[in-house]
Amino acid sequence: MTAQREIALFLDMMAAERGAAVNTLDAYRRDLEDVASRLAAEGRDLAKATTADLEGVLSGFARDGLAASTAARRLSAIKRFYKFLLSEGRRADNPASPLSAPKRGRSLPKILSEADVDALFDAAGAMEGEAGVRMRALMEILYAGGLRVTELVSLPLSAFARAERCIHVTGKGGRERLVPLTPSALEAVEAYRSVRAAHLPADPDRARKAERFLFPSRHARSGHLTRERFAQLLGELALAAGLDPSRISPHVLRHAFATHLLSRGADLRSVQILLGHADVSTTQIYTHVLEERLRTLVQTAHPLARPNDTGSQG
Repeated sequence: MTAQREIALFLDMMAAERGAAVNTLDAYRRDLEDVASRLAAEGRDLAKATTADLEGVLSGFARDGLAASTAARRLSAIKRFYKFLLSEGRRADNPASPLSAPKRGRSLPKILSEADVDALFDAAGAMEGEAGVRMRALMEILYAGGLRVTELVSLPLSAFARAERCIHVTGKGGRERLVPLTPSALEAVEAYRSVRAAHLPADPDRARKAERFLFPSRHARSGHLTRERFAQLLGELALAAGLDPSRISPHVLRHAFATHLLSRGADLRSVQILLGHADVSTTQIYTHVLEERLRTLVQTAHPLARPNDTGSQG
């Protein structure tokens, strides 16, 4: 059986038994295909690889300058893949068991100041026409609810429960959560509803598919606005706001949502629920961001942190 077939069987299992999202499956596919290609270059087969073969692949990651986080993710895919082969009786051992991930430092997420976010909203408010109304609704929901970009663009119309002033969001692993919206977000969505039809496809069949989404697309085969298109629109908005587009992404706004809540006194458990994190340890990264801010504040603003005046007397 070819490596491609083994990978396909593994992905089928992840989708059926683990409920892995499409983006997760795509990442597993890319990682395992890269490993299979590296092994094939050495005359080795993915399904029959030994621990020594896999150690060679990890060494190749290091030689190629692959980021430690990327190498760790690929190792995670390798471990899951061989665990699957073992459980299915396709192998009698798991060659990935002895492997260890490369050490990596804990990277802090990029964040935006509240002033930066205000600038983005001012730029969105200055946009004219139907595109501007939609952009304001997208920004309001994204920042008010801290949604992942995939959750945002694929929101079904049924997710918006105006009577509850909330949206029902289905996140990673099929986990559902209820996200409250701010009054300004509710107003922006209400305004957007009046122009939403302008974004539906002209073709009746495609329109029927797109009709179920809050943010339909005239062109995307999925029927809804794509992540890539929204990221492009956000980059254009950043330019209009006088900000560096390389610093702005949908995920950075999600980080801003969490960081700004914590900085204003929200508790970690509430932020975890709003973000849809399965484990609070994932949410704790934002406390490190705040710790960095506090440390910088003390070092720059505290009187005892300032160097003594050369002319001062003891």
